[in-house]
Amino acid sequence: MIEELIARWGYVAIVFGTLFEGETTLLAAGAMAHRGLLSLPLVLAVAFFGGVLGDQIWFQIGRHFGQPFIDRRPAWRRRLAFVDRLLSRYGTMFVVLFRFLPVPLVRTITPVLLGARGYPVMRFALLNVAGGALWTVLLTAAGWGLGAALSSLIGRPIRPKELLLGVLVLGVASWLLYLLISGLRRRREDR
Repeated sequence: MIEELIARWGYVAIVFGTLFEGETTLLAAGAMAHRGLLSLPLVLAVAFFGGVLGDQIWFQIGRHFGQPFIDRRPAWRRRLAFVDRLLSRYGTMFVVLFRFLPVPLVRTITPVLLGARGYPVMRFALLNVAGGALWTVLLTAAGWGLGAALSSLIGRPIRPKELLLGVLVLGVASWLLYLLISGLRRRREDR
């Protein structure tokens, strides 16, 4: 049942999953490719397409709707200052690597902010392609490795349900770790 769903809708799910944050999607897709349920080259292609397209869309939203679009999102304010600091400090390197930061909303906010601030369109597109390719390959490889590790751990090919559960557990654990670290950091700043 799950194998049929993955075979039929897996690539569509990857495109939609990578349009937004996408890390969990890529880990799961890489693990499914390791299991042979998805084609690794197709996973890489559709994940790259979805990730780059999503960031290009957010960039264009920022470009066309500008600062008022950002100002209407109070939840973004704290992240905007963070993104601004990183952009000022690291410039081009940050534009290539922003999607690797384990901070919620950074992948969405960064292209919007760059678009609103008038970052050159062609420059963003080229850096987005470079960053998107790196992100796609590294996270898909991590998912492949996760699938291999889980299979090795249990001593047999892992079932799709087990893969999905493993990726879900990893995603929740990462999110909880992020919350713990950010909570400790806030407490330290409040002192």
